[in-house]
Amino acid sequence: MNFNTKLRSLIEERNITQKKAASDLNIAPSTMGGYVQGTSEPDFDTLKRIAIYFNVTSDYLLGIPNSKIQNSLEDDLLRIFRTLTSEQQILYIEQGKAFSKINQMNQKKAKSS
Repeated sequence: MNFNTKLRSLIEERNITQKKAASDLNIAPSTMGGYVQGTSEPDFDTLKRIAIYFNVTSDYLLGIPNSKIQNSLEDDLLRIFRTLTSEQQILYIEQGKAFSKINQMNQKKAKSS
């Protein structure tokens, strides 16, 4: 996924408009439109502001893989987790544990069959 696609997804996930993001970041709406359409890219300073605003890393925005994260789904999980409140994070973890437990039970059943 390239920069413009990631930026568009972040804007949609936050349920804000491009105009709102541009205003919050002190960027001209037309400039933000160029970023989202993929016709232009931000300078380093603007890239850092965008990363801070959306609580993601510049590496994420640039598509640089994190060696600790094995695939883009893990990256998505971590990014989403960071946007949640403390209470929501606890629920998110508990749901993950429940899915893991179900998978373990299914594996045990498969082995015993």
